Amino acid sequence: MTTTKLSLIRHGESQWNKENRFTGWVDIDLSEKGHTEAILAGKILKKNGLFFEHGYTSVLKRAIHTLWLILEQINQVWLPIEKSWRLNERHYGALQGLNKDQIIQKYGYNTVQQWRRSFNAIPPKICHHENSQFIATNDKRYNNLTPEELPNSESLAMTLNRILPYWNLSILPNIKNKKNTIIVAHGNSIRALIKLLSNMNESEIFQVNIPTGIPLIYEFDKNTNLVQHYYLYNEPN
Repeated sequence: MTTTKLSLIRHGESQWNKENRFTGWVDIDLSEKGHTEAILAGKILKKNGLFFEHGYTSVLKRAIHTLWLILEQINQVWLPIEKSWRLNERHYGALQGLNKDQIIQKYGYNTVQQWRRSFNAIPPKICHHENSQFIATNDKRYNNLTPEELPNSESLAMTLNRILPYWNLSILPNIKNKKNTIIVAHGNSIRALIKLLSNMNESEIFQVNIPTGIPLIYEFDKNTNLVQHYYLYNEPN
C-alpha cells in the first residue's frame, strides 16, 4: 500500500539546550552538536528514500537552519517551504533564558514538571511592557500579530490551539493531496501535533519527550487515515 508520509523533526540541539536554559520564543541558534544532528537527520531521510513535496518550519532560526541542513543532505534545497509563527516553540513566559536546574530549586521539581510536560499548566507570564530581548512585541517578525495572538506564556493546550488553524488550512490539505511533507519545529509544537495525530489523552502526552534531530514519520492512507508512526534512527551499517 502506498502511503503519504509526514516527517516531524525537532530542530538539532540549540545553544540554550546545551546550557540547560528555557528557550521558548527566544531566537537561539544551533550548537555545534545541533548542526551535526541536523546533517545526520538528512542522511537518515536520504538513506530511507524520503522525498518531500512541501515543507514547513517556524520563524525561529534553530528550526530554519535545521531544515536547510536537512534539505542539503537530501538534495531538495528547492523544496517549497512555508514559515509560520504558529509552529514556534511554546512561549515559556518569564522562564525564558533561565537555567532549568535553578528554576527547579526555586519552585520545586513537581511544579516545573507540570509547566514542562502537562497539557494545561501555564508557566509564569512575562510582562509585555518590559524592555527585554525576550519580549515578542519588540520583534518585527510578529508585527502582524494581534495583541490576542501574541502570547506572554503558553500551556501545551494553548500551543495546540494556535497550531490548529494552520494545520487545518495549510498542512492537512497537502497531506490530503498525497504530498509527502516535512515539518521542522520544536519540542512542544511537535508534542502538540503528536497529541492531535495520535489522539493522546493528557496523561499520555505528559510522558512524551521529543529527541532532537530524529525524524518521526507518520504514514496516512489514501483517505488520510493514520496507518502507522515510527522514529527513523541511524542504524549502523
